[in-house]
Amino acid sequence: MQIVKKRILVVDDEKLIVKGLKYSLEQDGYEVECAYDGNQGLEMAKQNDYDIILLDIMLPEMDGLMVCQHIREFSNVPIIMLTAKCDDMDKILGLDYGADDYITKPFNILEVKARIKAIMRRNVKQDNFQRKVIEVRDLKLDCESRRAFVSDKEVYLTSKEFDVLELLVLNQDKVYSRDELLSIVWGYEYPGDARTVDVHVRRLREKIEPNPSEPIYILTKWGSGYYFKK
Repeated sequence: MQIVKKRILVVDDEKLIVKGLKYSLEQDGYEVECAYDGNQGLEMAKQNDYDIILLDIMLPEMDGLMVCQHIREFSNVPIIMLTAKCDDMDKILGLDYGADDYITKPFNILEVKARIKAIMRRNVKQDNFQRKVIEVRDLKLDCESRRAFVSDKEVYLTSKEFDVLELLVLNQDKVYSRDELLSIVWGYEYPGDARTVDVHVRRLREKIEPNPSEPIYILTKWGSGYYFKK
């Protein structure tokens, strides 16, 4: 039986970094394609199916944040942002635009591989779940295909956005603190902080709520955390 290789798109204008990533990832059996500016990366993402995208923030033609935002208009492919900046707000901004994770340059290639494998394992695990569709009012979640619909219209969620929403929907009226959500969805080893959770909840509200400023699905328990209203 032929083994289908996982496809990775690397978008970065630093050719030495791209060359190193491509070589190292191909050694692990991935199929790697490369782009060197934002426009090229976006076009390749439109024309091909990738299992994950490594996307630099500082790119010519179109910066990585805008590329990420445009990709989210048509795909929920996992995106890991590569950033040379150490400012936490840059990292949070990357997540705000739809990224699933970030790695700060200079990075250890072993860390990159570990992040990629974690996302791959999570997706395989989800693919092996028994088909389950959850419907709450106008919201529908297909837990097998990891797709979400509002009033029968599909909304594109990042993998982490879907993980947060699925957890809350499956445990309706249970309040999760920011730290609990960070631990369950991102894992204990995740270097981020509770603001990451706030960003993802805000983005979810923008996508699934009729009026994000007056949510009916994901509610805030002040001083405690977030919960999904039955």
